[in-house]
Amino acid sequence: MATPTDTVDGFDDQSHAMRLLWGKQPDDGPRRGPKPAFTLEQITRTGIEIADADGIAALTMQRVADELGFTKMALYRYVPGKDELVALMTDAALGDPPPLTGHGWRERLDEWGRLTYEQFLMHPWVLQTTVGARVLGPNELSWLEVAVAALDETGLSGEDKVDIVVAVIGHVRAIAEQWSAMGDRSEADLGRAMVGFLADQPDRFPALLKAFGSATRMPTSRNRPMEFGLARILDGVELLISSRA
Repeated sequence: MATPTDTVDGFDDQSHAMRLLWGKQPDDGPRRGPKPAFTLEQITRTGIEIADADGIAALTMQRVADELGFTKMALYRYVPGKDELVALMTDAALGDPPPLTGHGWRERLDEWGRLTYEQFLMHPWVLQTTVGARVLGPNELSWLEVAVAALDETGLSGEDKVDIVVAVIGHVRAIAEQWSAMGDRSEADLGRAMVGFLADQPDRFPALLKAFGSATRMPTSRNRPMEFGLARILDGVELLISSRA
């Protein structure tokens, strides 16, 4: 998911993506020619399945066409190119944000951060496709809308709210990227490996050796670093709200 600051002055080179994301409904087919054999939604879902299984680098128009059983040239009747398909896939993978159930801004923003983290872990390739200046789809903007709206009761300025959401997204993305890169290895596995390496040079890295040695003796999970950092960000927001009051 992009940060709210990822904007550009013009989208002339992304007009097709904008039209597909905002103008043309997902189940619309080509308006001319033979009766459409597939819908944009089916094509998008096929692309998501490929990216989920093998990563975004494995996505090609040819592979999508092969999976659907028709030619690449026929696929271009629905989607102008790979960039537009990736835009559709990204927005569809994020989906509509679920309603937040927490009470108060802190519970709601904490819940939003956790849900965003889960979406990134479910579709790790989205971490690569939600960066840079590009057209944002309705689902992605809806996620940002929910986060900013969670801060309505705080009395903070719009600028403060956007900055807070940027900070939360930045933290969540960083931890999700780390776990995605690690694959099936756990934080504890990494800690044990580091202890084995650092133990050979205890005088050079005493603080690291002590920290990693302690960490490997404690239960951990993929959520712990994210939760810890998110809580500290929200602690800071509480102080900001108090100072602005």
